[in-house]
Amino acid sequence: MPKRCFWAPENDPVYLEYHDTEWGVPCHDDAKLYEMLILESFQAGLSWACVLHKREAFRRAYDGFDVTKVARYDAVQQERLMNDPGIIRNRLKIRASVLNSI
Repeated sequence: MPKRCFWAPENDPVYLEYHDTEWGVPCHDDAKLYEMLILESFQAGLSWACVLHKREAFRRAYDGFDVTKVARYDAVQQERLMNDPGIIRNRLKIRASVLNSI
């Protein structure tokens, strides 16, 4: 078992996977960095655990975090995101995620 930070919740396999394989590991992959930018923006005011548990739903909802596709989301696609119960449904954060992709 890898050495873990004191704050890593031992009873949360999703969080532990993130801690053990991603947290603190330098990343130079633009697609991965874009995913993290979107997820981090949705984390504002919430716990990181909340976002991590919705990560797969975000991947589906945001077309695999394809920046070119997200940049073209129109009002209809943004409304689709607002109606997706698997993600964090905050109209301002959704709008920002699209505008920040342009």
